Amino acid sequence: MTTLLEKLADSVSSWGATLAYGEKVTLGSHELVPVALVGFGFGGGEGSGDVPDGTDGATGRGEGSGGGGGGYAVPIGAYVGGPDGLTFRPNVIALIVVSAPLVSAAGVAIAQVVRAFRAR
Repeated sequence: MTTLLEKLADSVSSWGATLAYGEKVTLGSHELVPVALVGFGFGGGEGSGDVPDGTDGATGRGEGSGGGGGGYAVPIGAYVGGPDGLTFRPNVIALIVVSAPLVSAAGVAIAQVVRAFRAR
């Protein structure tokens, strides 16, 4: 199990750019390169067991293993080719959704700073 997880972890670094930037697509006279925010993770587990001293066989011996993984991709925009070169055109709704945790964290931090100054 550990060897498989190590192999996955080693190969993940090469997936990033491939998953974040899609294949070039031509729509009408425009060339587009889709861009996404990509995240993924893997996990695994193992186990063992034995018969404790002074107990019967029903409470002893065990084994285990397990693993899993998951990921997501949020389309945040595209690079569009034009007469002035490449221009990034954001997907506004996706950018708002992706930026919500950052805005929330900034709001909490500002509230704590204001509260600290008021306490003086």
